[in-house]
Amino acid sequence: MSRGIRRMLHSRRFFIFNLVLAGAVAGLVIAFAAFSIWPRTSISEVVRPDVSMQNAAYNDGPTDQPLGTTYVPATFRYVAAKVLPEVVEINVVDIVKQKVPVFGQGFPFNFFFQQGPQQQQPKTQEFKQQALGSGVIVRRIGDTVYVLTNNHVAGDAKEIKVTLYDKRTFKARLVGKDPRLDLALVAFTTNDQNIPVATLGDSNNMHVGDWVLAVGNPFGFRSTVTQGIVSAIGREGDGPSTSLAKFIQTDAAINKGNSGGALVNMKGHVIGINSWIASPAGGSVGLGFAIAINDAKRDINQFIEHGSVQYGWLGASVAAPYESLAKAMDLTGKEGSMIYHIFVNSPADKGGLKPGDFVTSINGQRVTDTTDLVRIVGDLPVGKDATFDIIRYGRPMSVRVPIGLRESQKQIEADHNLWPGITALPLDSKLRTQLKLAADTTGVVVAQVVPDTPAAIAGIQQGDVIQGINNQQVSNVMDFYRGVDAAGQSFNFTIDRQGSTVNIGIVR
Repeated sequence: MSRGIRRMLHSRRFFIFNLVLAGAVAGLVIAFAAFSIWPRTSISEVVRPDVSMQNAAYNDGPTDQPLGTTYVPATFRYVAAKVLPEVVEINVVDIVKQKVPVFGQGFPFNFFFQQGPQQQQPKTQEFKQQALGSGVIVRRIGDTVYVLTNNHVAGDAKEIKVTLYDKRTFKARLVGKDPRLDLALVAFTTNDQNIPVATLGDSNNMHVGDWVLAVGNPFGFRSTVTQGIVSAIGREGDGPSTSLAKFIQTDAAINKGNSGGALVNMKGHVIGINSWIASPAGGSVGLGFAIAINDAKRDINQFIEHGSVQYGWLGASVAAPYESLAKAMDLTGKEGSMIYHIFVNSPADKGGLKPGDFVTSINGQRVTDTTDLVRIVGDLPVGKDATFDIIRYGRPMSVRVPIGLRESQKQIEADHNLWPGITALPLDSKLRTQLKLAADTTGVVVAQVVPDTPAAIAGIQQGDVIQGINNQQVSNVMDFYRGVDAAGQSFNFTIDRQGSTVNIGIVR
C-alpha cells in the first residue's frame, strides 16, 4: 500500500465519510424493521368516525381543529354508505286538466259553416302527468314508514310510488302537506324491519364552510351523491314565493329530481331537505338551497299527529312601514314589523293590538322583519297567550295576545273584516304638489283603500286627505292612529277631497 493511500485512510475527512455512511445504513435497517412490525390500519378503522374523526366537519358542534385531508375520501365513503339507503326515489302521478279543441271548430270550418251562438266550446280533458323527486325516511311507527319530501313533489299527487335504495317499490299515501314551508310527508307500509331511518341533525350548528353531501335522484339517476360546502345559512325571502323556510345554501350539485332529498353533514346526519336551485338554464350552477331540518321537525310531528300543520294565527295585516311613515312615527332604523290593519274579532283584536302598532319581539324573540313575524307567529302554540313587545305612538309597551288557529285564507277573509282598511301616509311637500294642495294643508293622505272593507264601502277614496276623526283634529299619522284606536265602533271622518270638505260615517 502506497504512502498516499495510507495517508488518505488515516485522514480526518475519510473518518467523517465512513461515520455518515454507517449512520445511513443503520437508519435504513431500523426503518425497514419498524415498517415490518408496525400494525396496519384497515379501511374500516379509517372510516369509523367515532375513532378517527373528532372534528368540526364531522361533529354537529364547532371546534377549532380542522379535518385532516388524510381522512376526507374515507369520510365521504362512510357518509355515502350510511345515507344512501335512507334516501328514496318518489314517483308521482298528477291529474292535470287541459282544454282540447272540438273537431269542426276553427278555420276553415267556421269560415264555411257558421255556427253562431250554438258553436261548441273546447272540451276539458284530464291527463296523467308523471313527475320525479326524492325523499328521506324520517320515522317509523310499527309497520308504517314515513318519508319527508317537498310539497311541490308530492303535495297534489293522485298516485305516489316510493322506490328504496335496494330497488324495492311500495305504494305510498300522502299524510300531510305544508305549502308554507314546501314540505310534505308520505307513508308506506311494510313488515320489513331492516329499513334504515335517517338521523336528523341540528341545522343550527352548521357553519359556512362546513362540508356537506347532497343525496337524491337528479334527472332519474338514482342514488346520486354530490359534494360541496355550506355556502350560506339563513337565506330568507328567496325561492318559492310561498315558502317561509330558512334555507341552507350549498354549492353541492342539485338538479331536477333532487327535490326532497337529503343534505347531510359529515356525520351522516340530515341537516336540510333539498328544495330548489337558482339557475339561468335549469341546471346546477352551484347555487342550491335546502330547507333547514330544524324547521321541518315540527312539521313531521304535526303531520303524524294531525295530518296537517297547525299554525298560530294573529289576525293582523303586517308589513314594513313606508319610509315616510317610519320617519313620521320615529321608527327609522328599528327592526320589526308594522300592523296596518286588524281583523275584527281576531286574536289581535281581542288581545288589544291596534293599527299602527310596531312589533319588535314576541315572547322575548326578536322580530327582525315582517317575514320573521309571520314565521314566529306561525310557530306559536295555539290557544296560549303570547307577549308582544310593541311601539305604540312612539312609546314601548307589552300586550298579551291569545293565539288562534290559522284557518285557510278563504275562511279568514270570509269570517273577518279588515279594519280600518286604510293606509295613511304623512303629507309632505311632494304629496301636496301631486295632489295640488295648499302648502298649509294638514292631515294624512289615503294611500290605499282595501276593497270590500267598511272604509271602501263607505266611499273613502285614494288621495283623500283625512283631517279629522270624530271631531278630533288629525294633523299627522300619530293623530290618525290615535283617532282610529280611540273611536270605538262608530267613526266620522272629515275629509278634504279636491278642495271640498266631505264627512263620511263608518260603523266598524
